[in-house]
Amino acid sequence: MSRTRTPVVARWFAGDGEDFTLLGTRCRACASVFFPREDVRCRNPGCQGADLEEVPLSRRGRVWSYTDGRYRPPSPYVTDPELPWEPYTLIAVELEAERMVVLGQAVPGVTPAGLAVGMEVEVVPGVLHEDTETVWTTWQWQPTGVTA
Repeated sequence: MSRTRTPVVARWFAGDGEDFTLLGTRCRACASVFFPREDVRCRNPGCQGADLEEVPLSRRGRVWSYTDGRYRPPSPYVTDPELPWEPYTLIAVELEAERMVVLGQAVPGVTPAGLAVGMEVEVVPGVLHEDTETVWTTWQWQPTGVTA
């Protein structure tokens, strides 16, 4: 039996492997870029624009901050309460071209001890949760080995 691959949030990312990217939106009036995406109007308080276009975000950025999650988060995060909780690492990544910081989990195995502010990371496809029928996909940050 084949399991369905389902994005945790539709239209926030696309592709696979080297083509994987986060999707944002850009206001055609003021050029502000948003993630998560905006599909109604510009979020820039100084702009009244409503003509938004989907844009892929930079695949690489620099660690702005990081921490670990040592508790089971509440709904809508999907976890099996029968299984022991496994801590995960969260990374806030600065995307220089977009002038924004995007939060996401690190790939499995990356701990805060292996990170440093300024370290380069890239966005890769990841799995948030899976069961016998569905694999919920998301994005994760993976160190590239390049330091500031």
